[in-house]
Amino acid sequence: MSTRSEKILQQRPQIPTSKIHDNMSRDEYFQNATLRPILKLQNELFLSVFKNYIKKHKNVFHELNLPKKLEYIENSIQRDQKFRNKLKGMIIGQFTVEEFETYSEDSSSLNKRMMNLLIERLKDQIQLIDSNSQVLSV
Repeated sequence: MSTRSEKILQQRPQIPTSKIHDNMSRDEYFQNATLRPILKLQNELFLSVFKNYIKKHKNVFHELNLPKKLEYIENSIQRDQKFRNKLKGMIIGQFTVEEFETYSEDSSSLNKRMMNLLIERLKDQIQLIDSNSQVLSV
């Protein structure tokens, strides 16, 4: 029978562009070996959660221009502590016990990496987030 950790690791996508070297820092290794695959695996869920966040905040996002939308994504994750904690929990819940132990040793630094990766991932997919406000051509 497989352990929880084995099952979790089997679910994660491989990311060939995430390089892992002997001389990289521990945080960078954790970022590439753990965080990036989890973020990719959970991508659809993050998009759905962010769309829900927009909806709960009266769809103001859809009225903004592109630079303001990018700023909105960043601010919502950096400044809304409750939302940020929800997103962190979604990521941490995908850790193996060993990864959680590593994370616990320097959670502050890894939280920063985690949130920055998520912010960039959402910004890169702004078309999917903003699909509600596409202009129809006549």
